[in-house]
Amino acid sequence: MRSKVTIQTLRDKMEKGQRITMITGYDYPMALLEERAGIDIILVGDSLGMTILGYDTTLPVTMDIMVEHAKAVRRGAPTAYVIGDMPYMSYQVSVEEAVRNAGRFMKEAGVDAVKLEGGRNVVDVIAALTKATIPVMGHLGLTPQSIAMLGGFKAQGRDIAAAEAIIEDAKAIEEAGAVSILLEAVPPEVAKVITERAKIPIISIGAGPYCHGQLLIVHDMLGFFDAFTPKFVKKYANLNKVILDALTQYKEDVENGVFPADEHCYKMQVEALTKFQAKYGK
Repeated sequence: MRSKVTIQTLRDKMEKGQRITMITGYDYPMALLEERAGIDIILVGDSLGMTILGYDTTLPVTMDIMVEHAKAVRRGAPTAYVIGDMPYMSYQVSVEEAVRNAGRFMKEAGVDAVKLEGGRNVVDVIAALTKATIPVMGHLGLTPQSIAMLGGFKAQGRDIAAAEAIIEDAKAIEEAGAVSILLEAVPPEVAKVITERAKIPIISIGAGPYCHGQLLIVHDMLGFFDAFTPKFVKKYANLNKVILDALTQYKEDVENGVFPADEHCYKMQVEALTKFQAKYGK
C-alpha cells in the first residue's frame, strides 16, 4: 500500500514538476477503484447532485448528503487525498456556519480538505477555515453554484476584464490561506499565468494543460453520464453501453428461462436430497 497522500505530497509533486491526478468519487465501490489506480486526489463533488441524484443542478445538495458520501469515499480510499465539496448555502450565510459545516466534513467524514467556490468574496471564509485548521481548495472560473449569476454552464475569463478578475481572485484566495485552487472552464492562457505565479497546486478542469494537475468528473470520463458532455472531457470508456447491454441480456435470459441455470443453484447434501425427494417428490 502506498503512503498517505498529504498536502505536502502534492506540494512535492508540484515542485518536482510531476503532474497531480484528481478525479471525483461519490461512493465506496468507485473509491476503491480510484484508490487502486493510485489517484492522488478524490473530490467528493456536489456534482453528485447531477450524476448520482438526477437533479438539473448542484443546488439541491445538502451537507447531510455530502457528509454521507464523503464517509463512503474515505472508507474506500484510505490513502488518497480526499476533498469534501461544500454545497450551496453551506458557507455563504456566515463565516461561523461555514466553519461549522466544514468541521463536519473533517470530523465526521475524515476528509483532508474542503473545497468552496468564489474569489475575493470568500477570502474571509477561507481565512477563518484556515485559522480553524481546515485546509481549503478554492474554485474559480465556472462555478456551478453560481449558474444563476453566470447565465448557465459557460466558460469564464474569455475577455480581458474577466481574465484579470480571475487572476486577481486566485492571488487573493491564496493569500487568504487556500492550499490549492481548482480552475474550471477558463482559457489555458489564463490558467498558465495563475499557475506560474502560484506557490500552491493549481488543478485544471477544462483549464488547459499548464496547471499542476487535472480533474475530470468520473461519470463523464467513463461515459456513465450522458445528459451532456462538456467540451473538455475525454471519454476513456463507454460504461453506459456496457451496462445497458448487460441489463438487456439479463432481461432476455430471465424471460427465456436461461437464467438461473444449474450452476447458479445451491446443492443439497446427497443424503438430505434423497430423503427430501422421498418425502416431497422430485
